Amino acid sequence: MSERRDDDPSERPDSRIEPRLGWLDGLRFGDPARAYAEQERKRAIGWWALAIVVALALGVLLFRQTLADWLWPETRAQTLREHAAAALSKGHLSAPEDGSGARELYEAALALDPDRNEAREGLMRVADAALRQARAAIAQNRYADAHEALQLARALSAPRAQSDAVAGLLRGREAEHAGIDGLLARAAAARKAGKLDDGPDSALPLYQRVLALQPARTEALEAREDTLADLLQQAKARMDRGGLADAARIVENVRQYDAGHVGLPDAQAQLARAVERQRQRTERDLRNGKLDAAMAGYRMLLDIHADDAAAQAGVERVGNAYAQRAEKRASDFRFAEAQADLRAARAALPGSAVVRDAARHIERIRKTQSRVAPAMPARERSRKVSALLAESDSAAARGDWLTPPGDSAYDKLRAAQALAPNDAAVKRAAARALPTVRRCYEDELRGNRLRRAQACLEAWQQLAPSDRSVRAARTRLAQRWIAVGNERLGAGEVAFATQAAAEARALDPGAPGLEEFATRVKAATAGR
Repeated sequence: MSERRDDDPSERPDSRIEPRLGWLDGLRFGDPARAYAEQERKRAIGWWALAIVVALALGVLLFRQTLADWLWPETRAQTLREHAAAALSKGHLSAPEDGSGARELYEAALALDPDRNEAREGLMRVADAALRQARAAIAQNRYADAHEALQLARALSAPRAQSDAVAGLLRGREAEHAGIDGLLARAAAARKAGKLDDGPDSALPLYQRVLALQPARTEALEAREDTLADLLQQAKARMDRGGLADAARIVENVRQYDAGHVGLPDAQAQLARAVERQRQRTERDLRNGKLDAAMAGYRMLLDIHADDAAAQAGVERVGNAYAQRAEKRASDFRFAEAQADLRAARAALPGSAVVRDAARHIERIRKTQSRVAPAMPARERSRKVSALLAESDSAAARGDWLTPPGDSAYDKLRAAQALAPNDAAVKRAAARALPTVRRCYEDELRGNRLRRAQACLEAWQQLAPSDRSVRAARTRLAQRWIAVGNERLGAGEVAFATQAAAEARALDPGAPGLEEFATRVKAATAGR
């Protein structure tokens, strides 16, 4: 008698052998609905799994570069260097219009990753290639292309001896083709016709072209000297008629042609005296409240010297004065004049927080006027001001200094100022609020909460527009934007860095480090 096996289906009581069907194992033919449902469920799971795998694969294919840039910012710089090398190999050395040239790509990589030398070495290779292109252009008589390539090589600090050699070769070849005697005759005719410096066919550019080809040509040197003297006479005539900007342009052109011209020192001294007289008149106009005349004066000074820091500061002072006068006129319900001042302030200080605050102030006064009659009796006005000050104190006690909008202590105080700017109680309330607003600025700046610090600074400036420490606070906030922007740029966050540069420039266009930071941002943006 054989031993019975428990797992032998033939030994079951019903003596039936049920087949096994692979992944349907365990289901009986006696329950077809259940078998079908289980089959469909597992098939659906299979399809979902396949769909997820395909989606992940597509995501990796489509966004692998973006993810890499986000997770590893240095890969962006590496990609830029690779593109730059490809452009260099094709001879595409520079393309400032779209940033696709080897120079721009290497500079963008350097801005993102300044600690590596590969981009600097690449720029040196671009300079060498530019010198080779210049020589090839000279050999083919393409002198304009040769000048462009030589300029690029010098901009990238190509070795001086090599660039000078190419420049000498270029001058010599150009002189052979130019026709020096013809150029001299054309220059003399232009001078006789009074066309001294009015375009490429006028006297000075033609003499300069001769001297670029033959620097020791005596005839051209003497004629240029006399023509420059004629120009200086024109500059003095413009000064006498008050055309300082035109006179300054002429004097600067003379200096560019010949910094050692005998008549130049006297003309420069005369121009400096005229500029100083204009500056004094402009300052006097500002002190006397003649804002339109003061703005015109500072604009003229900037036309003479675009980097005149005192004139730039003067424009800012006039812009602030316009904003303050706009608020005062709005407080007196003189809205047409207030809007005119606001437009002038906005033109002087585009994007300024002071101008934005003035605009908000005028709007609040308009709303106040809609609720309070313009001819409000003095007693009623005093009662309204007292109520606003009480509401301001209550909001301050709750800690609601700047929020919520319209119900904050600051907004209530500003509304009281709008109704009675010269009221003694209003002035005392503003003086009490000032330390809190300053402390708000310092606390938020210390915590790198730059947007909040900016809001506190705007309130500070509105409560005390003549406070000299506001300007230093604006500079500090601008420098903090620059510092944070530099850090984020190093992490590859170009969009944030661009916004940080804009915020810093709006706060203080002359903030230390701003121009260097803006240059890095521009280079990084060009390589995107």
